[in-house]
Amino acid sequence: MGQTDQDISASMVNMNKQVTIAGFYMDETEITNNEYRQFMNAIRQDSIDVLGEEYVMTELYPDTTVWVRDFTYHMGDPLMEYYYTHPAFDDYPVVGVDWFAAKYFCNWRTKNKNAANEEAGLAPTPNFRLPSEAEWEYAARGGRDLATYPWGGPYLRNSKGCMLANFKPGRGDYASDGYAYTSPVGAFFPNDFGLYDMSGNVAEWCDDAYMEASVPVVWDMNPTNPDDNEPRKVVRGGSWKDIAYFLETGTRNFEYQDSSRSFIGFRTAMIQIGMGTNSSLN
Repeated sequence: MGQTDQDISASMVNMNKQVTIAGFYMDETEITNNEYRQFMNAIRQDSIDVLGEEYVMTELYPDTTVWVRDFTYHMGDPLMEYYYTHPAFDDYPVVGVDWFAAKYFCNWRTKNKNAANEEAGLAPTPNFRLPSEAEWEYAARGGRDLATYPWGGPYLRNSKGCMLANFKPGRGDYASDGYAYTSPVGAFFPNDFGLYDMSGNVAEWCDDAYMEASVPVVWDMNPTNPDDNEPRKVVRGGSWKDIAYFLETGTRNFEYQDSSRSFIGFRTAMIQIGMGTNSSLN
């Protein structure tokens, strides 16, 4: 894993390293507004009974003001009003969700799935969780060693001239890929693992704490960097408002765990039970 292109800023935060990743599953797409609303509706009454209405609204409900707050002199009011609640945006990735809320969603999804399994007489599934940074990078590359982008690279358009992700291709140009803001999940071609939007659309929370020197520090088998004392958490993949550099599979970034943004969402992962085939990532 590591950088796949020139380290222009000489940050040296993602030097190349070969690691081994155990088998795991990952959502095909980012969690959508519709899916997150199902979560909110399911936990609403239980949470109100235990924690009160104020907790539910302030801690778990998406912060819709991010559409106005994230950008100065920007008319984000229509998105603030409609993006999360209107059915027209059902299949768009949920945003305005901080790292803690994404983790809570994973816990709820595990309990919900296993309750259904128990009712059907099936064995419980492993926990849903945020992917580790290493898992995310392995998944993003789709089996292609040192791939600059999930589709390979180095180009951002296919042979017909169509954009391959939702991002900002030029100064002041957000709509050349067909969408000025986010796009519905799965609007662009998947990578070779069948995963959509691993680059662009919205950046994604990972489970790891961010550390500039994590690459030489973490182990080379299932590497991860859990640190409850570090408020910065890894964000990967780039978004609709980012230039191509942030779409690269080797680009590392972070956000503070209690911050919600109009360009950060998430997807969940799950370990594979049993002695599955391990994979090496260069």
